[in-house]
Amino acid sequence: MKPGSLVQNAVLPRYRAEVAYLRGLAAWRPAEYVFWIAPVLLYFLLPKQLVLFSQVAIMGLFAISLDLILGYAGVISLGHAAFFGLGGYAAGILAQQGWGEPLSGLAFGGLAAGVLGFATSFLVLRGSDLTRLMVTLGISLMLFELANKMRWLTGGADGLQGVEIWPLFGVWRFDLYGRTAYCYSIVVLFLSFLIIRRIVHSPFGLALRGIRENGRRMPALGTPVARRLVAVYTIGAIFAGVAGALLTETTQFVSLDVLSFDKSAEALLVVVLGGAGTLYGGVVGALALIVAQYLLSGLTPEYWQFWTGIAFIALVFFARGGILGLASRMVAVLRRISGVA
Repeated sequence: MKPGSLVQNAVLPRYRAEVAYLRGLAAWRPAEYVFWIAPVLLYFLLPKQLVLFSQVAIMGLFAISLDLILGYAGVISLGHAAFFGLGGYAAGILAQQGWGEPLSGLAFGGLAAGVLGFATSFLVLRGSDLTRLMVTLGISLMLFELANKMRWLTGGADGLQGVEIWPLFGVWRFDLYGRTAYCYSIVVLFLSFLIIRRIVHSPFGLALRGIRENGRRMPALGTPVARRLVAVYTIGAIFAGVAGALLTETTQFVSLDVLSFDKSAEALLVVVLGGAGTLYGGVVGALALIVAQYLLSGLTPEYWQFWTGIAFIALVFFARGGILGLASRMVAVLRRISGVA
């Protein structure tokens, strides 16, 4: 037997097993179809809350972009709002200067954030988790102060005025009822989710999981750890920029809040709340947080943050893995009970 055939016989079974494993991960499950049908039903069932659910979709996309680098690559960040805010300002300034086409604004916002993500990745990814926390926070604070000082460009504390977004495809205007904004946000979220889902269920995504679990051993398997981290950090920045541009286009306004530390902390909270390393956790966490804030602020306007804090503490103690982790354990328990019965 030829040496080449020996190598082929040894490698092919392993390769086929890996391909089958990736196909199993990428296969859509019935619950996922139900998940994405729900936004269509919400459009007809809750037409007066479309503005609220548009914010859920935007925050969900922002949280997914953070989950990509945190939940899959293990890169923790307290400055992800730098990319979100830069994308928002890029789309807003472009529209203010006379080009309000929505899709090109999204692309421009994502590109601007991606350039910043790539440029800062070499600095962010050098140290340990504590170093990354401090560096990402520092970059975000510097960008916030820069936007505050450049009033001639960003509007400073007053926000960017004169942002006019053209009708989507020249037909659908962004109305006060939020119908166009809702449909636009959901479609952008879904398409972005498809891309990110494909990324995490690819060999690249498996490499990211390996780096998260044990980054020191991955080079022994031939994985270029530094390049993989730079790539995923840049990709996460791009989608965060798209989310920021989406917020600017649907509200036709952008202010310093999009660059604040609170926005970064909120995204991190949403990821932990929904379940890190799941992708769907970003959307579920955004839905839970924004709807809870909306309902509690209506019931107890003075103390809604207190009750929200209590709920978060309870989730930390009793729902490891976030809402999706709790749901998966409950399903497992129900299956065992039904099996015994």
